[in-house]
Amino acid sequence: MELLDPTNELRPPERRQAERLESLQGRVVGLLNISKPRGDVFLDRLAELLHERGVKVRRYAKPTHAKPAPAAVVAAVADECEAVVEALAD
Repeated sequence: MELLDPTNELRPPERRQAERLESLQGRVVGLLNISKPRGDVFLDRLAELLHERGVKVRRYAKPTHAKPAPAAVVAAVADECEAVVEALAD
């Protein structure tokens, strides 16, 4: 699988793909709202579906979609979650 980095760098940093989880059952999934319109609507519904399946959900938000997530948000997601969904919507 080839992963593309959408940043405007001449040579994107090398990144390895994370291993897939066997199941989300009993896991902690982070839902990151990047603060684009209606991203919260998508994440609200996703949170409901995950809860119904016994998945623990943690919610996070960027202050604006125009800038990278603050280091504290990135650290919290990395420390507290085993998987993450980033909401992109308009």
